[in-house]
Amino acid sequence: MTDARKLLLTRGIRGLADGVVSVALATYLTHLGFGAMEVGAIVTGTLLGSAAVTLGVGLLGYRWSRRRVLLGASLLMLLTGMGFTGVTAFWPLMIVAVAGTLNPSAGDVSVFLPTEQAALAETVGGPARTMVFAWYNLVGSLTGAAGALLTGVPAVIAAHRGMPLVNAERGVFVLYAACAVLAAVVYSGLSQALEIRPAKRGRAPLAESRAIVLRLATLFSLDSFGGGFVVQSLLVFWLYRRFQLDEKTTAGVFFVAGTLSAFSQVLSPWVASRIGLIRTMVYTHLPANVFLVLAGLAPTAPLAIACLLLRMAVSQMDVPARQAFVMAVVPPEERAAASSVTNVPRSLAAGLAPLITGALLEKSNFGWPLIIGGTLKAAYDLMLLVQFRRVATREDGVR
Repeated sequence: MTDARKLLLTRGIRGLADGVVSVALATYLTHLGFGAMEVGAIVTGTLLGSAAVTLGVGLLGYRWSRRRVLLGASLLMLLTGMGFTGVTAFWPLMIVAVAGTLNPSAGDVSVFLPTEQAALAETVGGPARTMVFAWYNLVGSLTGAAGALLTGVPAVIAAHRGMPLVNAERGVFVLYAACAVLAAVVYSGLSQALEIRPAKRGRAPLAESRAIVLRLATLFSLDSFGGGFVVQSLLVFWLYRRFQLDEKTTAGVFFVAGTLSAFSQVLSPWVASRIGLIRTMVYTHLPANVFLVLAGLAPTAPLAIACLLLRMAVSQMDVPARQAFVMAVVPPEERAAASSVTNVPRSLAAGLAPLITGALLEKSNFGWPLIIGGTLKAAYDLMLLVQFRRVATREDGVR
């Protein structure tokens, strides 16, 4: 098996784990007896803690073997799953959330991200990079959708065995820990071809590309701050509070949403080859944010779900283009740091919003978080187009 296929496999394993957790987390915490503010606080803790670790890995990880970094991240993922399986009190759960790897969003925001993306970028070059990132995200989205569908299983088990639902839901975190072990097995087989040349280990993390990376990070942070209002765990919570959707229905909705999102990303390389990476990012993302605002305004569950599904059908088409653009505007030895610096501020910015969402939902079940999030993300789209539509990359054939 090639390194690229191994990385696609680990992305799938992690996608399954994240898909289960992102849908089940808020419901599980609610069944433990926590209120909206406490749920928002724990979700915020997962995002902020993951951001801090991811930043450290991105800026310092180039000093170590990429395989060793990924194995260490797998160990942390295992410990996180074990922690959520065995702990039920608020403050111990908060500590595990901050120190661990849980991902409450539908996308990949984790300590694995900078190293895995930098390694994947080494397997191909030029326009092919957009395609390999499209497959990378396709695999993650499909397995994430499958994970979302699996969140309906605990309710079936609880009903069949006559046990409390909250006990059955702990099995989600056992599965999460098992996925960490599987990922570690695959990472252990990565080849030396993905490692950074020793002669370049003494460089500063962003010696050449600091200016453009910081500009991108600033804009990506605005997008992510808006996205933090509607991370998947909180969308599930909002649908439950607003329309009283049960776990089985919610699992089905997010399975369909994840599937639509997955296959839409395959179109991204085709669109990018015709209109460029930046225009692909903006022209597919902006309509998605309009649908998000409309979902927040919808008076009924079917209308809200329809808007959310339309949003997911186009909202992730920008992801392969964004990843390929970042990898194409920096030199190879700075890719891990660039991935980290453009993604970690996203996590930090996103980490501020769930607490605000919790406070909003504590006062009202109306879709204010969706309206605010969609408006902020639309502003990002327009600013990105204005600032970067004429920026050239380092490789011919990628725009």
